[in-house]
Amino acid sequence: MGERPARILTIAGSDSGGGAGIQADIKTITMLGGHAMTAITAITAQNSRGVDAVQVLEAAMVIAQIDAVARDFGLDAIKIGMLGSPEIAEALADWLSSFPRRRESRFDAGGEKKRDSRVRGNDEVPVIFDPVMIASSGAVLADPATIAAFQRLMASATLVTPNLPELEALGGEAAVLELAPALLIKGGHAGGDTVTDRLVKREGEVARWSDPRIDSPHSHGTGCTLSSAIATLLGQGVPMEAAIERARVFVRLALRDAPGLVEANGPMGHQRVRNDALSPGWHLNQVTLGATDYAASVTFYRALGLTQIVDSPDNGYARFEAGNGATLSIHAGEPVGGAIVYLECADLDARVTALASEGFMIDQFPRAESWGWREARLSDPAGNVLCLYFGGENRRYPPWRIATK
Repeated sequence: MGERPARILTIAGSDSGGGAGIQADIKTITMLGGHAMTAITAITAQNSRGVDAVQVLEAAMVIAQIDAVARDFGLDAIKIGMLGSPEIAEALADWLSSFPRRRESRFDAGGEKKRDSRVRGNDEVPVIFDPVMIASSGAVLADPATIAAFQRLMASATLVTPNLPELEALGGEAAVLELAPALLIKGGHAGGDTVTDRLVKREGEVARWSDPRIDSPHSHGTGCTLSSAIATLLGQGVPMEAAIERARVFVRLALRDAPGLVEANGPMGHQRVRNDALSPGWHLNQVTLGATDYAASVTFYRALGLTQIVDSPDNGYARFEAGNGATLSIHAGEPVGGAIVYLECADLDARVTALASEGFMIDQFPRAESWGWREARLSDPAGNVLCLYFGGENRRYPPWRIATK
């Protein structure tokens, strides 16, 4: 029996269209390897065109849901999204102030309690507060009284994740940081071809991420997805900056893989986001095989049913994708009959340094490659080559990926 998944509680509204809210949170937490638990604050009747109706639950019922799972399963992280009323916000703030934030013991296979091995010097349950105010369709999801009640929740949060309009409604950067220790300012509403998100703490900006804007009409649920991904990764013991970086990659992949179920404002493609080394550990994602006849090999693997995603005949290199997101490539420059196995991980440099300190002979220490991956190499006792790498978004979407539309 393996290690149990991180226990993530999401407190948010239900989106009947499945693109945002509780539904987006459950999909995100599950795809990242966590166990999703829920406290539903409101039921909405909505689709891509707007919110037709909202029924907010009684605050006591919301707290009852939280109590039920917290006292039984225990919690590794909490994500707070749409609340729906000032009464729920105040009741939740009361609950958080009385909740012992120390991570509780788990049970091993024999029923004995044990400490969570993922906790790395921080036993406090992280709380991610996404101050949802307006749906992407334009519907108002938080009235002024509810926004005023957010003050107490920000004081209990580990990280607050507003977009630019929400940040303005909360009083700006300085006002939030008077209450919360960390603020992720999402820049998607700023416009332009680049999206920049900034992590700011009381001592100032500590990190920022900038990426080309993904031109997709289906961005419903991006904020919910990002905050629940951060919560899951923090619950798994990933440090905050790394958790945000990997969560952003998850959102970008989900945006790229939106299924296009409706004309606009549709759900993202959570179900298509394979782990891609976003959660801790090694992930077997890529094998490279030698080739002598490039055209014949391409024909063979296409006929086999794999989808070709890179075609570079001048370099003798082609890459194919399987249905589960793993990739296989052929390369005329590699020995025939051999193979290179690729193990992906997000904390590549730290893991390679650890391997070197344990006596492993590293043939190539991590370095940035022109195709957007960061790679290191070593050989096993039989001489087989292992490539240890992190490709992030570029593993499935390199700049030269074959266009499919």
